[in-house]
Amino acid sequence: MVLQQNVLDNVFNDFLKGSLIFKKREALRHDYIPDSLPHREDQIRYLGEMLAPSLRGSICSNILIYGKTGTGKTAVVNYVLGRLGAKAEELGANIVVSFINCRLVGTEYRIFSYLCSNLETEIPFTGLALGEVFDRFKKALDSKNVLFIIALDEIDAIVKNRGDILLYELTRINEGLKSSRVTILGISNDLKFKELLDPRVLSTLREEELIFRPYNAEELHDILYERAKTAFQETVLDKGVIDLCSALAAAEHGDARRALDLLRVAGEVAERRGDKFVNEGHVREAQMRIEHDRILETIKSLPMHSRIVLLSVFLLKNFDVDRSITGDIYNVYCELCDEIGYTSLTQRRISGLISELDIMGLLNSKVISLGRYGRTKKISLGVSGKVINQCFLGDERFRKMVNFRPNYLINLKD
Repeated sequence: MVLQQNVLDNVFNDFLKGSLIFKKREALRHDYIPDSLPHREDQIRYLGEMLAPSLRGSICSNILIYGKTGTGKTAVVNYVLGRLGAKAEELGANIVVSFINCRLVGTEYRIFSYLCSNLETEIPFTGLALGEVFDRFKKALDSKNVLFIIALDEIDAIVKNRGDILLYELTRINEGLKSSRVTILGISNDLKFKELLDPRVLSTLREEELIFRPYNAEELHDILYERAKTAFQETVLDKGVIDLCSALAAAEHGDARRALDLLRVAGEVAERRGDKFVNEGHVREAQMRIEHDRILETIKSLPMHSRIVLLSVFLLKNFDVDRSITGDIYNVYCELCDEIGYTSLTQRRISGLISELDIMGLLNSKVISLGRYGRTKKISLGVSGKVINQCFLGDERFRKMVNFRPNYLINLKD
């Protein structure tokens, strides 16, 4: 025990002496808002023009912002809203801004509770009907006489998991307000997001649209170069480190978050080893670490039924590699649902979930011919079984199911 304490004391003391690598490591975090956002000037100007009328008390159009992960959507929205808030305070404009990540907050109740807290109205963590929470939000809003700008990041996540009731209520709220008004900024990674919405929601949304295209390697290089000047000590980055990080990220759809993660983790690898410089070898090691962590995080964030489908394919692989067609997956899935206590979805819906997992790279599906018996999909894991096993063993709800032997497969063997 004493030896372990001495080891930790040495680790902590070495760190507290100061980093030879980093000057301000938080500059490489996703939530860091720099003084400038290279190659997003047009989007900043457009969003600023859309929101500028609020400074004179005029309601703005609702805005939907689209783009893949890591294209700067969240950074631009936070940047513009931060400047808008500062300008409103300077002018004495009665504007309230609220930014919410729908994937993290998770439910309509918690979102409305958070919005109420922005209006200095407290809502109990649980216990009220959703309608009651919404009524309290409207009452608090109208008592303030404000223009309330609500930014909903990853809005597609809550719509996919819980439906569009949140947007339905928010898009109609102005009809029942007397002295306040609401503007909605929806941020989505899904370009087909509007296809998920009820026509009644679309008709009242009446939004402007702003598209963020992926960065190319040259643009990512500029972003990393600017962040690196803030984040690292001078001369610690070897020539080629920023080029390699930007090239690797550009190959994966121009994801700036990916590029920043590569550069940050490469620096941390060098720091832990006691190296004085960050080189391309550190970047390669960072790439392997991030890929492993990204897969784990992706699986953990899947909706429950998608995870059950993935576990079904995993069990099929362990039991009989050749039995991986859609029908067999569905039968194992139904048995797992019964075991866990969930109501199973239809086979058609499960086929859709398999396609979604295929797009994400967690599964690989291939249409094969069965001759006179028609065609079917043959499904296999898109990631290693070891990673799947590690992820499910870390989830209390699934831990006992990793070694589950479905009766369906046992009967097939017999």
